[in-house]
Order: sequence, then structure tokens, then C-alpha cells
Amino acid sequence: MESSRMAFLGWVLAFLSGPSTGYPNGKVKEACSSMMPLHGHVPQKFPKHTAEVNVTQFKPGEHVKVTLSGPTFEGFFLQARDAENLEGAAIGSFVLADKKRSQLLTCGHVKNSAVSHTSKAKKTQVDAYWIAPQNSPKRIQFLVTVVEKYSIFWVKIPGPVISQPNTPILTTTVAANVTLPTSLTQVFNASECGTNKFCVRNPWSCDPKAEDCFFLSFRHDHPDSVMVEMSGPSEGYIAFALSDDQWMGGGDDAYLCISEDHHIDIKTASLVGRTYPELDSEDSLEEKSWRMADGLIQCSFRRKINLPAFQGRVNLDASYYIFLADGDVNEGGAVQKHDRQPLITDGKQNITGPPKDIGGSRSPFLIKIHGALMFVAWMTTVSIGAIVARFFKPVWSHSLLFGEEIWFQVHRGLMMMTVLLTSTSFVLPFLYRGGWSKEAGIHPYLGCTVMALAVFQPLMAGFRPPPQAPRRQGKGGEKVELPEW
Repeated sequence: MESSRMAFLGWVLAFLSGPSTGYPNGKVKEACSSMMPLHGHVPQKFPKHTAEVNVTQFKPGEHVKVTLSGPTFEGFFLQARDAENLEGAAIGSFVLADKKRSQLLTCGHVKNSAVSHTSKAKKTQVDAYWIAPQNSPKRIQFLVTVVEKYSIFWVKIPGPVISQPNTPILTTTVAANVTLPTSLTQVFNASECGTNKFCVRNPWSCDPKAEDCFFLSFRHDHPDSVMVEMSGPSEGYIAFALSDDQWMGGGDDAYLCISEDHHIDIKTASLVGRTYPELDSEDSLEEKSWRMADGLIQCSFRRKINLPAFQGRVNLDASYYIFLADGDVNEGGAVQKHDRQPLITDGKQNITGPPKDIGGSRSPFLIKIHGALMFVAWMTTVSIGAIVARFFKPVWSHSLLFGEEIWFQVHRGLMMMTVLLTSTSFVLPFLYRGGWSKEAGIHPYLGCTVMALAVFQPLMAGFRPPPQAPRRQGKGGEKVELPEW
């Protein structure tokens, strides 16, 4: 009996001390290589937290500020590794910015080469300073594991990549873990719009660091190239295009960030007519990077200003209308028609010129006027005109205006205004499109029908016999007086 009790007690102790035990005090040296918390759970796939740095280049001996931020979290584990060998050992050492919330750990034989939490206290931001060693590799990438709570955590979230001066540009961002999305090297923000970056925002107050909105920026930070950042809420794709006119097609130069199987493909394409874009097989972009979380797609890349060897790519030192669109992709990853009218800048813009901070419209000005005039005509003037003829005829039956009864003059004036507004509105889409639009569906046919009826109605009134004419009779041979023009 005594032996059975001892066996049971040993089983309980073994269960409680199993590998699922966490590390609320941050002493996680056992995870130096894998950066995996021993919580007995599967890591999450889509990171919510980001690491930022205050520089893009470093020299041996310099201090680099690293900031981890995001929704409330309990634990974290931060390292720096060779960007071209992310499975290697931790590199460099850290200095703490807040000793109450963070502590230094020794991974491998490198002292102070990692930073972790000191307790489960809630936090939204942690800072630390990384010191570059004398034998630093050319490129360094920061990796971080974040624990939101015991069963929810993310492992090896890829952070920024920084490099030593005169290091050749990488054509792609190296992923820290193939099961996780590749991270952007920097978090997007709108603080430099109009000063160091050319920005297109929708709404105009959009800040991609704080909200899910549409954001596009161009940073001319190199004589031969431009850094592009694009962000927007979408489950399928976000895209922008450069065009010589205000409608898609005609060989417009397009750039798409496409979501497929928890991965973002950054592609170029030429838009011809209203057909689906055919993605280019050759890659003309550099430094491609992306992030996808909670229905938000963000991607960045570098493009040379002149690309004579690539068919369909325009020179970026000219002025273009800028389109910004989003939409869905099918199960095979093919891009579908955008969900709504693309955002279009009001005029042509030179993205390599002086930085600007602008917005745009998803409805061109002429189309807005078209809709407004049709609304006024068919919801206001024609309705009031019909009400006057129906209900005010006996009220104003003996009141005259310019030799005619007032109700009739008001009714006729409103109906003539309806025809005038409809005619003006009818012409505007043709001016905008430069002719008939075959891709606009049934709307143009309905518009033509409405225009024809609007013109046909006063023509019928013109041929109507006067009230005293014997041929103007109602049912049963009785003469009736109807509104006339």
C-alpha cells in the first residue's frame, strides 16, 4: 500500500514538472537555439508584434536601438543573427534600457547575446540596445519570440535587417522560419509623408502603423531607385498602377501584392484593356518584403527608376495618374476584378519629384457630377413637378403667371429642368470615357433608355390637343383636363 502511494505521488510530480512548464522569470537559456517556449502548444502563424530599429546601417562597436511593440504580451526573447544564416548562433551583445522588465542572457558562448522578460507583467513595448561586435557579418537580422499568454505565442518573428556600409542590396528578404510570413524590415508610418516620402493615402489621414487603411508611399532615397511601401485591408490582393490617363488599360504599369497560402507574392504586370492582368514571369524588383496579419496586407520593394530591359515597366521620372485598388484571388491564386472603383489621384504626379502628401478619389469628378445631377433630376425636380400637377391644380386654378395658371407654369418649369439636368448628366460619362464603354455593363443602356424617355415625354406633351379640343376625351366620352406642356 505504501509503495502504491509513493508511485502515485511520483507520477503526479512527474506530470507537473513535464516539458509544458513555462518560464515566467524569463530564464529561457534552453531555448537559445530554437527560440521555442516549452509550453507544450503549437506557435501561432501570423505575428501581431513588430521589432523596429533606429538605423538601417551599422559599424562594429555601434549601438543599435531595438524596439519590440504590439498588443499586450507577457514574455519575449530577442536575438540578433547573421541574416544569411538564421539558424546560426546569436551575434553581438545587448544593453538593457529597462532592467525592471528585461534581463540579459548568455546564449552559447556569447555573453549578453539575448534579452528576455523578468516577469509575466503585461507590457506593450520593450527597448534594448544591440552592440555590434568587431567581427560582425555584413548583414544582421533581429529575431524575436513573443508570448501573449501561456498558450498563445509566436516563434522567431523576423525583424529588421541592417547591414554594414557598402553592402550589396539583397534582392529578397530571407525568412527566419519557413512556416511564418517574412517580415518587413521597417514598420510603415506616415510621419515622413510630404517631407521624405511621396504618399497617397485613403482616407487622407491614414496612418498604416495605427489603423487598417490604404497607404502607398515612394521614397526616392537612391539616385537610381525608389523604395515603395503599400498597405491595405484585404484578404486577396492590393495593387497600384501608373497610367497616362484616368482609366485602366492601355498598357498601364501595375504592381500587385497577392495573398496565397499564407504567403505574399509581389508581382508586376501590364494592364491591357479591362482583362485580368497577366503577371510578368521576369522579376524586376529588389528588396522585396511583406507582412500579413488580421486581414491587413503590407509589402515593400525597391524598383529602379529606369528599366529598359523589362517590357511594360515605365520610367519613374515622368508624371502619371496613380491608381490604388484591392480585390480577391480565386483558389488558384489568379487575380480577380477589384471589389470597387480604384482610388485615382486628381492629376498626374511625379513620384521622383518633390515629396507630396496627397489623397485621391474612387469616383472621378465628372462621374460625381453625373450622379449628383441624376439624383437632383429624378429624386427632386420630377417628383415635385408631379406633386404640383396632382395636388396644386385646384388650389391655384384661378391664379395666373405670364398668362398661364401658376400650377401649370411650375409643373412645366420643373419638368423642363428635369430634361435639362438629365441631358447634361447623360453627356458627362461620354466625356470622361471618351466614347462608349463596353465594360460598364448594363448601366449605359439604362442611361440611354432614361434619356430617350426624358426627351420623348415633352414631345408627347407638345402633340397633345388643348383642353378644349373635341378629340381630348377621357373614359366614357367625358372631357378631362390633364397637365400639358
